[in-house]
Amino acid sequence: MLNIVLFGPPGAGKGTQSERIIEKYGLKHLSTGDIFRANIKGETELGKLAKSYIDKGQLVPDEVTINMLKSEFKKVENPKGFIFDGFPRTNAQAAALDEFLTSENTAISGMVALDVEESELRERLRKRAEVSGRTDDADPNIIQNRINVYKAETLPVKEYYQKQDKYSEINGIGSLDEVTARLFKAIDSL
Repeated sequence: MLNIVLFGPPGAGKGTQSERIIEKYGLKHLSTGDIFRANIKGETELGKLAKSYIDKGQLVPDEVTINMLKSEFKKVENPKGFIFDGFPRTNAQAAALDEFLTSENTAISGMVALDVEESELRERLRKRAEVSGRTDDADPNIIQNRINVYKAETLPVKEYYQKQDKYSEINGIGSLDEVTARLFKAIDSL
């Protein structure tokens, strides 16, 4: 089973590139952002709780995120593998994911990270807000807070996978096709 963690800061292109990865490799997409948004739109208890953190640019607590992800994982019958988008965001989440996947007789194949400069991230998020209507992408203060949280809390997860020799970083700047080609090359070498 091919299990990939697609990694990078907000606005790096994870959502866009994950669609291409899913199509090529037949993976099931598990995006914590999408799952949170669906719960927020459905006004579930989880959605209300997640929204209270997301609106401040903070991470949703590990326990809530992990339990939600386990539930989504178990809904898929006979998967070829998964692409984890937006998860894990902390070392505790990475360890919990490893433990859960081991219990399911599988493991993370590798983490592929999109590297994009901060000024480019801010511009991409601003443009995404115009197109998608996502209010969390429109406010420069929330954008900066999300980038700061990524650097402080999420970026250390790369070391977790580096220690397991499961980390690949690719240049996330260029045309959509150029970035996709780099991603496919990294995934094919897992």
